[in-house]
Amino acid sequence: MSKKVITFGEIMLRLATPGYQRFCQATEYTATYGGGEANVAVSLSNYGIDAYFVTRLPENDIARNCIMELHKHGVKTDHVIYGGERLGIYFLETGAVARASKVVYDRAHSSISDIKPGMIDWYEVLRGTDCFHWTGITPALSQGAAETCLEAIQAANRMGIMVTCDLNYRKNLWKYGKKASEVMPDLVAGCDVILGNEEDAEKVFGIKPEGFDVTQTEGEVNAEEFESVCRQLMSRFPRVRKVIITLRGSVNANHNTWGGVLYDGSRLYKSARYDITHIVDRVGGGDSFMGGLIYGLLTYNGDDRKALDFAVAASCLKHTIYGDFNLVTVEEVEKLMSGDSSGRVSR
Repeated sequence: MSKKVITFGEIMLRLATPGYQRFCQATEYTATYGGGEANVAVSLSNYGIDAYFVTRLPENDIARNCIMELHKHGVKTDHVIYGGERLGIYFLETGAVARASKVVYDRAHSSISDIKPGMIDWYEVLRGTDCFHWTGITPALSQGAAETCLEAIQAANRMGIMVTCDLNYRKNLWKYGKKASEVMPDLVAGCDVILGNEEDAEKVFGIKPEGFDVTQTEGEVNAEEFESVCRQLMSRFPRVRKVIITLRGSVNANHNTWGGVLYDGSRLYKSARYDITHIVDRVGGGDSFMGGLIYGLLTYNGDDRKALDFAVAASCLKHTIYGDFNLVTVEEVEKLMSGDSSGRVSR
């Protein structure tokens, strides 16, 4: 029987400049859709998981097209609610070499930012679910979104459902009068699995590895430096069973090293390290990692090392795919896990 996962958050229209054009050069934009929790749902659906995405959308043609795009990838939208004014937008300028990528948000007053507790019957939505996933982006949108997310987490806790979280700190989103450090602790306290990157734990909870500067990686990140971060997070949040840190070493905008660690409270697992020399699109890289991790945790019967390796390989492949969604199969990920990174034509 297929595993069932619910993800909750915002999906947006993504408008990207063609190629490596800057905003000031662009006369047209490529339109796709994306958002942290929707990206995770697409990954899981590709892996054969029964994936549902929950959000609030306006009743207009753009939202309907967005739903059609999710359906194309097998994501179920039965529990989406409607109302509000608009679908959020984000603009993307893809960086190259020494020039970093840029994102400009246009998501104020989006339908989900006006969501309120009680609008979603979480006990109905979560029935029969194996995992509920959210990210730190959702509570950053508004007080109502934060309260609704907490409502879902508490319902999942009462129902015995695994709760996963990607801390996903976005400083440009916390604008409604609350800081992440004020809101996130109550939500993370209800989580079983936490994912973060080099900066998230420090920016949200003030937890950081000793002697590490994220701006000075020069393409190398030492996995052992992050065991202290994992220990500190578990100490602060006793419910948490696993802490995972993605390790991105940035040589430049087109060339990154990529890996991760998983800490289960007693042992630190380290993944293979991938050298990604020609990045096509790194947006959604963390979401593709989370999608791979959830799949691994649900299907590999407690083999945390294999779950971590699947997540890292899946997200490595995502860097070769345009758009937010990671459009790969289990077979492709496991082929890379086995060491086949030749890129030879499959015929």
